[in-house]
Amino acid sequence: MNLYHCMIELKDEARALAFSSAVANWMGHLQGRGLIAGWRLMRRKFGLASGAHPDFLLEIEVKGLTQLDDAFRALAQADDEAVRRYDQMHAMIAHVSVGLYRPYPDPEQRERVALV
Repeated sequence: MNLYHCMIELKDEARALAFSSAVANWMGHLQGRGLIAGWRLMRRKFGLASGAHPDFLLEIEVKGLTQLDDAFRALAQADDEAVRRYDQMHAMIAHVSVGLYRPYPDPEQRERVALV
């Protein structure tokens, strides 16, 4: 399982519960289509965090790079309903930083793998 890790700061006028609902609507749509394996949204507790940690953390689980690639391909060809769900969520985001993580140590030891 790989984690697509999203650190999110909302726009000043955005409401946290409305954002949570929009994320659930969008992530549920993706999961229902088999484009992601799972997800969870977390909010910083009591405002405790160092400067690099924004208010929300969204973790999206994908089974591997093939599922992630399939998700991005499907999103590029989204229908009107998918676009509406995405836009509803994304309109509330001021800033997002992302990263892709995997369990470690792993059997493949990918740091040693290269084509060239």
